[in-house]
Order: sequence, then structure tokens, then C-alpha cells
Amino acid sequence: MKATFLTDRGQVRNFNEDSGGIFYNQENQLLAIIADGMGGHQAGDVASKMAVDIVQKLWSESEGIQSPEEAESWISNILNEINIEIFNEASENEEFKGMGTTAVLALCTQEFVTIGHIGDSRCYINNDNGFQQLTEDHSLVNELVKTGQISTEDAEHHPRKNIVLKALGTEQSVHADIKSLSWEKSNRLLLCSDGLTDKIPNDELEVFINSEKDLLEIGQTMIEIANERGGEDNISLIIIDQSSKEAGENP
Repeated sequence: MKATFLTDRGQVRNFNEDSGGIFYNQENQLLAIIADGMGGHQAGDVASKMAVDIVQKLWSESEGIQSPEEAESWISNILNEINIEIFNEASENEEFKGMGTTAVLALCTQEFVTIGHIGDSRCYINNDNGFQQLTEDHSLVNELVKTGQISTEDAEHHPRKNIVLKALGTEQSVHADIKSLSWEKSNRLLLCSDGLTDKIPNDELEVFINSEKDLLEIGQTMIEIANERGGEDNISLIIIDQSSKEAGENP
């Protein structure tokens, strides 16, 4: 299993409020996370970093995950803990009031992968069935699309496109979407913040993820294109490839 994580401030923002990482537990199982922070005065980066730091600490201490049910329980518990920690920090410190973060996590074993997410950061899989989005955005425009008020095409250019309806830390409790699926060698996962998907549509993402180039080169090219197309937001991505038993991370 190979993986790479990349993040970029973009062309407009003064700060990078995205955080992420690729971490391993005591059984060398991989857990990846992308968190896109928001709210408060320079507090989005605080919220996203808190999420990633909690995941890194608890995952590094954890023993092997043996089943999808165990993985789903672990992700549910960790997201609840992150939510409480960020909510309390925001409640106790005026400068952090209103901060929160999206999160998308992928817990990967050789047999299965478990995905958890809150917000509009996404996870895609590329396998024998093609390139598919595994997560559903918790966003205003997605709700408008689901209820038939706007079309998918309208959603791409909607003025309130970036409003999320769920995030970690903005409410006392939150319900995450969590699912597990089997995967095989040659399958790939893409985790990313909306800074990538706002600039590169799914059909183009599919071409990149199918490329035989090095994972790091694929990721760098996607970030370059997102920046060339405006780069108004921070851009973060993780690519995970099941083709090898060796685990590694590119900083």
C-alpha cells in the first residue's frame, strides 16, 4: 500500500486552513485524513489541526483493526471525540468562537476500507467499477440538488456553493456518514478538500487517478491545475494505492 499527502495554500488565501496526514497504527495499518477548517479569526487552521492531531495520537496508539464493524466503531468514536474537543475549545475561547472543520477519513486494511466524513471534503474510489464518489456532501447546494430545486449544473456555479451544513465542532453532537467496502490490488482512493473538486471535475479527476505516473507527481499536477484555474481556496489531497504491500508517505 502506497500513499501520498499534499496540501497547498492556493493563490488567494493568506493562510492554509487545511490539515491532513497519513498515519499508521501498531499493526502498520494506514489511516488517512483531510480536514478543511473554517470560522473564527484565523481559527480554521486551529480546528483542522486539532482534528488531525487527535487522529494521529489515538491511531498511533491503537492495535490492529480486524473487521469493518470495528473500523466503523473506531471512526465514529474518534469523530465524536474530535467534535467535543473543538466545540469545547471554541466555547471557552472567544477568539475561536464559531470555528469548525470538515473531515474525511479512510481506514485502510488489505481487505477493506472504511470511510467516515462530515462536511464537503470528499473520498473517491477507482476500481473495476470505474471512478466513484463514495461520500455525499453535507452542503447547502447538495440539499438543493437532492430536493430538485436546482440542477447539478446549477450547483457548480451557485453563489452559496461553499456553505456546509455539518462540521466538526460547531454543534455539541454531530452524526457522521460512515461506510465500509472491500477493495483489491490496483484500486485507488482519493481524499480531498473542496479546493480541489471546485476546480477539477470528476471526469478529469478520473483521468489523473488512472495515470501510471508516481502518486506524488499525480498529486502535484492536480494541485498545479487547481491553482492555474484560480486557486481561490486551500487545496489538499491524499492518494492511496492498494497495489503494493509497502507503506510510505511523501511529505
